Amino acid sequence: MTNEPIVLNETFHQPTRLRIMTLLTAEARTDRLAYTFIQQTLQLTGGNMTTHLRKLEEAGYVAMTKEFHESKPRTWVEATPKGRRAFAEYIADLEACLAMTRRAAQRQGE
Repeated sequence: MTNEPIVLNETFHQPTRLRIMTLLTAEARTDRLAYTFIQQTLQLTGGNMTTHLRKLEEAGYVAMTKEFHESKPRTWVEATPKGRRAFAEYIADLEACLAMTRRAAQRQGE
């Protein structure tokens, strides 16, 4: 164990963005999800969803594409390779924090 502090990626450490990235990376076989699917699944307003996706997109963690299906626009959201790597690192850092907390709790219980 090092003495270096664990620094969590603040882009992901926001509850809504954490939930969005979890959805986008949970299924390895899923390359992209429909904007409306994410919005409905997470019960987000359009404005809230757009704000968080914009933050993830500016960081290079997600990409959005628009397509037309039967003359109706459809927006797709996908985690970029950079986003997948950064999110995996974030999860590893979060797990390290949890492990430290568990060890501290065990020491206090002894």
